[in-house]
Amino acid sequence: MEITIRRVSLEDAYDYTLVHIASWRDAYVGIIPDEYLDKMTADLEQRVERYKQMLAEPGDCEFYCVMCDGDMIGRLVFNKNNSDEKPDAGEVNAIYLLADYWGKGYGRQMMDFAVAELRYEGCQDIIVWVLEENSRGRQFYENYGFKLDGAQKTLDLGKPLICLRYVLK
Repeated sequence: MEITIRRVSLEDAYDYTLVHIASWRDAYVGIIPDEYLDKMTADLEQRVERYKQMLAEPGDCEFYCVMCDGDMIGRLVFNKNNSDEKPDAGEVNAIYLLADYWGKGYGRQMMDFAVAELRYEGCQDIIVWVLEENSRGRQFYENYGFKLDGAQKTLDLGKPLICLRYVLK
Protein backbone atom coordinates (compact mmCIF):
# COMPACT_ATOMS: atom_id res chain seq x y z
CA MET A 1 0.00 0.00 0.00
CA GLU A 2 1.17 3.48 -0.81
CA ILE A 3 0.45 6.61 1.18
CA THR A 4 -0.18 10.16 0.08
CA ILE A 5 0.60 13.15 2.28
CA ARG A 6 -1.47 16.24 1.54
CA ARG A 7 -2.58 19.46 3.17
CA VAL A 8 -5.70 19.19 5.28
CA SER A 9 -8.74 21.10 4.02
CA LEU A 10 -11.63 22.47 6.05
CA GLU A 11 -13.75 19.61 4.69
CA ASP A 12 -11.32 17.16 6.33
CA ALA A 13 -11.80 18.56 9.85
CA TYR A 14 -14.14 15.81 11.07
CA ASP A 15 -12.00 12.91 9.80
CA TYR A 16 -8.84 14.68 10.97
CA THR A 17 -10.31 14.95 14.46
CA LEU A 18 -11.28 11.27 14.46
CA VAL A 19 -7.74 10.31 13.45
CA HIS A 20 -6.34 12.58 16.16
CA ILE A 21 -8.45 10.93 18.85
CA ALA A 22 -7.96 7.34 17.63
CA SER A 23 -4.20 7.72 17.17
CA TRP A 24 -3.85 9.22 20.66
CA ARG A 25 -5.89 6.38 22.14
CA ASP A 26 -3.57 3.90 20.39
CA ALA A 27 -0.31 5.67 21.23
CA TYR A 28 -0.98 6.74 24.80
CA VAL A 29 -2.91 3.89 26.41
CA GLY A 30 -1.40 3.38 29.86
CA ILE A 31 0.45 6.72 29.63
CA ILE A 32 -2.26 9.38 29.51
CA PRO A 33 -5.14 8.66 31.93
CA ASP A 34 -8.19 6.95 30.39
CA GLU A 35 -10.39 9.77 31.69
CA TYR A 36 -8.52 12.29 29.52
CA LEU A 37 -8.63 10.03 26.44
CA ASP A 38 -12.35 9.32 26.99
CA LYS A 39 -13.07 13.06 27.27
CA MET A 40 -11.47 13.58 23.84
CA THR A 41 -14.23 11.42 22.33
CA ALA A 42 -16.93 13.06 24.44
CA ASP A 43 -15.75 16.49 23.22
CA LEU A 44 -15.69 15.43 19.55
CA GLU A 45 -17.85 18.23 18.15
CA GLN A 46 -15.93 20.94 20.04
CA ARG A 47 -12.65 19.45 18.78
CA VAL A 48 -13.93 19.46 15.20
CA GLU A 49 -14.83 23.14 15.55
CA ARG A 50 -11.38 23.93 16.97
CA TYR A 51 -9.75 22.19 14.02
CA LYS A 52 -11.93 24.15 11.61
CA GLN A 53 -10.72 27.36 13.24
CA MET A 54 -7.07 26.25 13.16
CA LEU A 55 -7.33 25.16 9.53
CA ALA A 56 -9.01 28.41 8.52
CA GLU A 57 -6.24 30.43 10.20
CA PRO A 58 -3.28 28.06 10.63
CA GLY A 59 -0.75 30.68 11.70
CA ASP A 60 2.75 29.24 11.47
CA CYS A 61 1.67 25.59 11.57
CA GLU A 62 1.26 23.40 8.52
CA PHE A 63 -1.38 20.69 8.81
CA TYR A 64 -1.17 17.53 6.69
CA CYS A 65 -3.07 14.29 6.56
CA VAL A 66 -1.88 10.89 5.48
CA MET A 67 -4.10 8.98 3.08
CA CYS A 68 -4.04 5.30 2.15
CA ASP A 69 -6.51 3.80 -0.31
CA GLY A 70 -8.83 6.79 0.16
CA ASP A 71 -8.83 6.59 3.97
CA MET A 72 -7.22 9.07 6.33
CA ILE A 73 -4.77 7.09 8.46
CA GLY A 74 -2.54 9.72 10.00
CA ARG A 75 -1.80 13.34 10.76
CA LEU A 76 1.28 15.53 10.60
CA VAL A 77 1.79 19.07 11.94
CA PHE A 78 4.99 21.08 11.78
CA ASN A 79 6.18 24.65 11.85
CA LYS A 80 9.22 26.83 11.80
CA ASN A 81 10.02 27.22 15.49
CA ASN A 82 9.73 30.74 16.92
CA SER A 83 11.85 30.03 19.98
CA ASP A 84 14.55 32.50 20.99
CA GLU A 85 16.57 29.53 22.22
CA LYS A 86 16.59 27.81 18.80
CA PRO A 87 15.62 30.46 16.23
CA ASP A 88 16.79 28.43 13.21
CA ALA A 89 14.93 25.28 14.23
CA GLY A 90 11.78 23.71 12.90
CA GLU A 91 9.44 21.64 15.01
CA VAL A 92 7.40 18.56 14.26
CA ASN A 93 4.43 19.20 16.53
CA ALA A 94 2.47 16.03 15.72
CA ILE A 95 3.19 12.85 13.80
CA TYR A 96 0.62 10.12 14.34
CA LEU A 97 -0.70 7.05 12.56
CA LEU A 98 -3.55 4.72 13.41
CA ALA A 99 -2.14 1.59 15.08
CA ASP A 100 -3.02 -0.68 12.13
CA TYR A 101 -0.44 1.24 10.07
CA TRP A 102 2.45 1.15 12.55
CA GLY A 103 5.63 -0.67 11.55
CA LYS A 104 5.09 -0.34 7.80
CA GLY A 105 7.53 2.52 7.15
CA TYR A 106 4.82 5.19 6.88
CA GLY A 107 6.08 7.09 9.93
CA ARG A 108 9.52 7.38 8.32
CA GLN A 109 7.93 8.65 5.10
CA MET A 110 5.99 11.22 7.12
CA MET A 111 9.12 12.35 8.97
CA ASP A 112 11.09 12.50 5.70
CA PHE A 113 8.37 14.77 4.32
CA ALA A 114 8.33 17.07 7.37
CA VAL A 115 12.14 17.30 7.57
CA ALA A 116 12.40 18.08 3.85
CA GLU A 117 9.78 20.83 4.11
CA LEU A 118 11.41 22.36 7.19
CA ARG A 119 14.88 22.21 5.61
CA TYR A 120 13.43 23.93 2.54
CA GLU A 121 12.19 26.68 4.90
CA GLY A 122 15.78 27.11 6.13
CA CYS A 123 15.57 25.23 9.42
CA GLN A 124 18.95 24.00 10.63
CA ASP A 125 17.73 21.80 13.46
CA ILE A 126 14.45 19.90 13.77
CA ILE A 127 12.97 19.40 17.24
CA VAL A 128 10.29 17.12 18.62
CA TRP A 129 8.88 16.86 22.12
CA VAL A 130 7.95 13.37 23.28
CA LEU A 131 6.45 12.04 26.49
CA GLU A 132 9.11 10.39 28.60
CA GLU A 133 6.89 7.31 29.05
CA ASN A 134 6.29 6.97 25.29
CA SER A 135 8.97 4.36 24.62
CA ARG A 136 7.61 3.55 21.15
CA GLY A 137 7.78 7.20 20.07
CA ARG A 138 11.21 7.70 21.63
CA GLN A 139 12.54 4.64 19.80
CA PHE A 140 11.13 5.96 16.50
CA TYR A 141 12.86 9.34 16.93
CA GLU A 142 16.13 7.78 18.06
CA ASN A 143 16.13 5.37 15.10
CA TYR A 144 15.53 8.34 12.81
CA GLY A 145 18.59 10.12 14.22
CA PHE A 146 17.13 12.51 16.80
CA LYS A 147 19.16 13.00 19.99
CA LEU A 148 18.04 14.08 23.45
CA ASP A 149 19.35 17.56 24.23
CA GLY A 150 18.50 17.66 27.95
CA ALA A 151 15.55 20.07 27.74
CA GLN A 152 12.29 18.99 29.30
CA LYS A 153 8.94 20.38 30.34
CA THR A 154 5.92 19.11 32.23
CA LEU A 155 2.52 18.71 30.64
CA ASP A 156 -0.61 18.03 32.69
CA LEU A 157 -3.10 15.76 30.93
CA GLY A 158 -4.91 14.43 33.95
CA LYS A 159 -1.54 13.73 35.58
CA PRO A 160 1.84 15.45 35.27
CA LEU A 161 3.81 14.06 32.31
CA ILE A 162 7.43 14.81 31.50
CA CYS A 163 8.15 15.81 27.88
CA LEU A 164 11.68 15.40 26.55
CA ARG A 165 13.12 17.40 23.67
CA TYR A 166 14.89 15.59 20.85
CA VAL A 167 16.89 17.40 18.15
CA LEU A 168 17.88 16.34 14.66
CA LYS A 169 20.94 18.33 13.55
